[in-house]
Amino acid sequence: MLSPPESLRDRISQLIFPRIGSNMSPSISVEEDAERIENLMRDYPIGGLCLFNGDRIRTPQTLTRLQSLARFPLLVGTDMERGLGQQLRGATVFPHAMAFQAIGDLDEELLEAAARAAAREALAAGLHISFSPVADVNSNPLNPIISTRAFGTSAETVSRLVSAYIRGCNGEGLLSTAKHFPGHGGTDLDSPESRPVVSSNRKNLEELELIPFRRAIESGVSLVMTAHVGYPGLDETGVEATRSREIVTELLRKRLNFRGAVISDSLMMSGVERGDEHPGALAADVLKAGVDILLDVNDVPATVEYLTTAVLSGDLSRSVVDTAFERVWSLKTRLAARFGKGMFIDPSLAQPLSVIGRDEHRVLARRIASESIQLAIGEKEEIGLRTPRMGQKGPLFILIEPRQISHDSGTDFLEKLFLSAFPLGSFCNIGPDAEGDDYSGLIEEASDHSDLIVGMIVKPSAGHTYGLLPFQKQLVDDLVSAHPVYLAALGSPVVLADFQDVRASICAYSDVEPSMSALVDFLVELKPGPSIAPLVLSTLRGES
Repeated sequence: MLSPPESLRDRISQLIFPRIGSNMSPSISVEEDAERIENLMRDYPIGGLCLFNGDRIRTPQTLTRLQSLARFPLLVGTDMERGLGQQLRGATVFPHAMAFQAIGDLDEELLEAAARAAAREALAAGLHISFSPVADVNSNPLNPIISTRAFGTSAETVSRLVSAYIRGCNGEGLLSTAKHFPGHGGTDLDSPESRPVVSSNRKNLEELELIPFRRAIESGVSLVMTAHVGYPGLDETGVEATRSREIVTELLRKRLNFRGAVISDSLMMSGVERGDEHPGALAADVLKAGVDILLDVNDVPATVEYLTTAVLSGDLSRSVVDTAFERVWSLKTRLAARFGKGMFIDPSLAQPLSVIGRDEHRVLARRIASESIQLAIGEKEEIGLRTPRMGQKGPLFILIEPRQISHDSGTDFLEKLFLSAFPLGSFCNIGPDAEGDDYSGLIEEASDHSDLIVGMIVKPSAGHTYGLLPFQKQLVDDLVSAHPVYLAALGSPVVLADFQDVRASICAYSDVEPSMSALVDFLVELKPGPSIAPLVLSTLRGES
């Protein structure tokens, strides 16, 4: 079995999981960041990594090299709420969590299958922890950071689906993480940019926010991630949950009887930082609250040295460090017991590399996207795209994006897919930097097309604007006033509520490629007459 470290400094290092790679600007790949981690590990035997921006070919090789250099096995975790493809290009990506609640009776079955597929791919790549499921109830429809990442707006729906996700992970041996405790769904601010506060009293929190976390614990979740959010109803000091002993130790540990590892959300977020506060002081506060794993620490050397001095001076109890270490180490020994201790260097002991992005996983993702797409306004039997008149162009698709991120490449895919299905049609994209000339003629131009489809991508993402920009909303208002419009939400359905006088409103809940495919398939079904679109679409998707 694995041999644990004994020295204080090494045990403190084991509590720290810095990031490798980044999707934030300027982005850096896992491979580009590997040398920094190698240098760091020479002096500080960190416990694990928080991975961003990899690919299915190189990243498993990079992780194997890092594991071979590590004095103690590394636990590698990542945000993979939408499958491993969220972080590793070429792996399978699944629709956002909110899509599952729209499926109906098969929601739990398909979610568990998706979680199993994602878990197999993660283990094959050398990852061990999924920083999901989101156990937050999306109780505030204007929440800028949870939204479609949540399974629903009711505690019952979220609890059922959280449990299904955990069953899938546990079935394959991947460690899962319920987040963001004790509930981030009722906020109206983004914790990466500020420190939100949930003002609900304890009774309301018990009856809504805490229910999915109770279910997650009962279902055997391995980790719980804390929220950088204040809850005066649970801790009258108003300190964010990540620093609150009342919330982490008294509530999560003692009242909810959670025995797994508690992990912080990113410690580089503004919601938990204190300006010029020493990173070690922040880490000490978090450990004292009862958190075991310090995630996304920016300055590892300074943090380890500060915490070591704090223990030696008596400011931080050695027992706090040892207890946290034992919980981290137990995660590693659990994996070693299931797959063999060699699995850290040789992930094929858990899953073969060939499982990443396999066809059956992609088919499952497309099925989920197709099952979840819904009409919010209109009846499918009563609507249909029109045949272009003589001299008239086919349908025009206008895609509205309030923000554009470099690692989101799906809009090109959507354009190709749409134009292949509707070769007489047109496609245009109105992004956040569009000039007046980019859209001033669209209202008149739409008259030359048989139909007008307006797609909107409104989704949560750390540090980015949530919702349509004012000029984009005005454009949609003008288009809806001038033409019969098919409105499509490739993200939050909330955006549809602002535009009621439309031909139809369609919600796909997500902007991942399977959901874009589902939307085009849906439009193809509305297309009159015979169509060769299915053959064209399957070719674009790489299907045989």
